[in-house]
Amino acid sequence: MAATTEAVADLAEPVELSFGRTIDRALVHRASVAEVFVTDIRPAGEARFLAAAQLPLSHGYYSDHTARPAVFDPLLVLEAGRQAGIAGAHLLGLPPRAMMMVASFTITLDGPLLAGHLPGELRIDNRFDARRTRGGRVRTGSVTQDLVLDGEPAGVHTMEVNVVTPGEHEALRRLMRGTPAPSTRDLGDPEGVSRALPHEVGRSNPLNVVVADVERAPRRARALVAPSFANRSLFDHEYDHLPATTLAEAARQLAVVLAGDEAVPYEVSGRFLRFAELDLPCVAEAEAGPGGAVEVRFAQGDGIVAEMRLRLSGEAGR
Repeated sequence: MAATTEAVADLAEPVELSFGRTIDRALVHRASVAEVFVTDIRPAGEARFLAAAQLPLSHGYYSDHTARPAVFDPLLVLEAGRQAGIAGAHLLGLPPRAMMMVASFTITLDGPLLAGHLPGELRIDNRFDARRTRGGRVRTGSVTQDLVLDGEPAGVHTMEVNVVTPGEHEALRRLMRGTPAPSTRDLGDPEGVSRALPHEVGRSNPLNVVVADVERAPRRARALVAPSFANRSLFDHEYDHLPATTLAEAARQLAVVLAGDEAVPYEVSGRFLRFAELDLPCVAEAEAGPGGAVEVRFAQGDGIVAEMRLRLSGEAGR
């Protein structure tokens, strides 16, 4: 799906948005300034914001890919969109401590985003839809984003979230588990598992491998989700569950197992049904379909916690 004509016209204005420095990390729920990609965000209507993000050429996580030629990682674009959506929601009045839990997302790119000699300049047209209770409080919301990279339409991202306070989040976690949820701060990396070799999942740095005990059959793959909590791009701050971004990376790595390290996703969608617990095995099962599609399901115990679908530039299941 291409960006709308109106959005492209708005985002083509060179004086509208700045790429000079990042916005306050608190606006995008990041602990490290180095993990903030949004550089500007400005109102453009009652429930609309225009945002700018700089896509780095060199990043320990997002640039660590063996596929060539080098492209801007679709999950980097996804993260930039997520950050712009969170910042816009706060600027529209969502309280600073409100937690936005991703319920679903879809990012569809118009093609491979080739990286050149300069960082990418991504312009994001954000349009928000907040659903409120009778008392006026936002409980759920969505954002639709048209993406323009270096002046050219790049694709569309949509995201739906549930909004809770920290107290509500803690109470929900206790109710679902019966006990307090552990934290990445208190847990070590998984033991007794054999992480995939980096080149098997299109990576160079072992720290960026998030799947272990990989099993492959014709057009199918299975693995444990076993990230290192020392990866400060995936775990920039403390979590009590496996975040959506980590599951998306696991899905991408299983897709690479099926399709080869030259395959690059141009469409990724996810639906998150339950919290992916840190202290239970999380099993990912991938199946290759027609047209370069890969379906991935994440299970804990006898329940599905998330479902993802990727469409790849290469042919899955070779």
